[in-house]
Amino acid sequence: MTIARRLRLLDWKLMGALAVIAVASGVTLASIAPAFFLRQLVWYGLAFLAVLVGALIDWRWLAAEWWFRYGIYGVSLALLFATYLQGAVIRGTRSWLVFGGFQFEPAELAKLGVIVLLAHFFARRHLEAWRGANVLFLVLSVGAPVMMIMFHPDLGSALMVLAAALGMFLSSGIHLKRFLAAAALGATILALLWTFALAPYQKARVTGFLFPERDPLGVNYNVIQAKIAVGSAGWWGKGFGEGTQARLQFLPAAHNDFLFAAFVEEWGIAGAAVLLAAFLVLIARILSIGTRANDNFFRFVAIGTAALFLAQFFVNAGSNVGLLPVTGLTFPFFSYGGSSLLTASALIGIMQHIHVVSSS
Repeated sequence: MTIARRLRLLDWKLMGALAVIAVASGVTLASIAPAFFLRQLVWYGLAFLAVLVGALIDWRWLAAEWWFRYGIYGVSLALLFATYLQGAVIRGTRSWLVFGGFQFEPAELAKLGVIVLLAHFFARRHLEAWRGANVLFLVLSVGAPVMMIMFHPDLGSALMVLAAALGMFLSSGIHLKRFLAAAALGATILALLWTFALAPYQKARVTGFLFPERDPLGVNYNVIQAKIAVGSAGWWGKGFGEGTQARLQFLPAAHNDFLFAAFVEEWGIAGAAVLLAAFLVLIARILSIGTRANDNFFRFVAIGTAALFLAQFFVNAGSNVGLLPVTGLTFPFFSYGGSSLLTASALIGIMQHIHVVSSS
C-alpha cells in the first residue's frame, strides 16, 4: 500500500477531534502564557509527525517480535531507575531526566511499554488471564513500573499505568475470587506506599481534598482558585485574554495542571461543552477502531489507550473542579507538555495504523 493511500485512509474524524482539542489548548495558552504557547506549537508539530509515522509503521510485525515488546518495556524501567538516581526535581518529584534544555518524563514511556506488553499477552491468553501463573506475570509486569514511579514519588502516573492495565485486564473477563484477592493485594500495597513512598506534600493534597475547608492559603489554594475560575465563567465565559484568575496569576500552574480551569474561565460552559464533546469523539473513535480491528493485539491496545486517556481526563478535570485531589496529571492533548503529548500521539499513531489496515 502506498503512503498516499495510507494517508487517505486515516481516520479523519479522530484527527478532527484532536485538532479541536489542540486549538482550544493553543488559544488558551496564547491568552495566559504566550511563551508556553510558542513551545507548545513545536510539540504539536512533533506530535502530528509522531501520529503520521505511527500510522505508517507495520505494528503487526513489531508486535510479533519479543525484542520490541520487551525492549520498550525494559528501556522504560531502566530510565525510571536512572530518574530515581539522577533525575531533576521539578514540582516536588524526581520524575524528569534533563538533556540540555530538554526534559523527558520516563513514566510516559512506561505507559506505552505496559500497554504494548500487556496487549500482546492478552491477545494470546485473555481467556486464561485469571490463572495463577498469568496473574503473577501481570502483577510483576505492572507492579515493577508502578513501584518505581511511586518512589519518585509520582502517584498520578503510577495510577495511570494501573488504569491502563486494569482496563485491559477487566475486558478479558472477571474471575471474582481472584479479582477480590488482587484488589485486596492492591489495597495493601497502596497502604504501604502511602506510609513509605509518598512525600508529605502528596499526602497533604489527599487530606486537603477530603477536608477542603482546611488551609485555604496552603494545600487547598490551587483548587480554590480553579473553582473560582470555573464558577465565575458563566455560559459564555469572560472572553479571550479576560480571564483574571490565570492572567493575574492567582491560579498557579494555569498552563499545565489547571489549563482546563483557565479555558473554562475564558470560554464558559459552552466552550467546555465543545472541548468535552471533542474528547468524547476521540474516545469513541479509539473504541470503534479497536472493535473493528482484525487482530486481538490491536483490540487490547485500543482498550488500554482508551482507559489511559479516560483516566487522565477524569483525574485532571476532576481536580480542576474540586472533585478529585490534584496529582499533576495532564489533560490528554490539551495540557502543556512534551513527554505526555508525544506518548499519547504514538498511541494515536497505532490507532491510525489499525484503522488503515482494517479499511484496506
